[in-house]
Amino acid sequence: MPVVSIDHIDMDEKGVARIAGQRTKVIHLVMDKLANGWTPEEIHAQHPHLSLAQIHAAFAYYYDHQAELDAQIDRTLVESDALRQELGESPIVAKLRALGKLP
Repeated sequence: MPVVSIDHIDMDEKGVARIAGQRTKVIHLVMDKLANGWTPEEIHAQHPHLSLAQIHAAFAYYYDHQAELDAQIDRTLVESDALRQELGESPIVAKLRALGKLP
């Protein structure tokens, strides 16, 4: 696959795509879109330190590497679900449930 250069995107030392000059990972912006259905403008409202150009660049990178990033998202969800089950219910959730604040 040819190397694609997208302005505003850098790869860190671990090979993770990030917004250039920021700590924000491309995958986090993609997950905001997938989980919340946010548009780039809505993502910008939630992450005002990022420009719309940076956000659009993140999505350009995502669409160029969609299969790889989707697989990474799937692995992350499986790992977090397993960890959540391993740790069980948090004390605050148990307390709220006991108080009738949660089903």
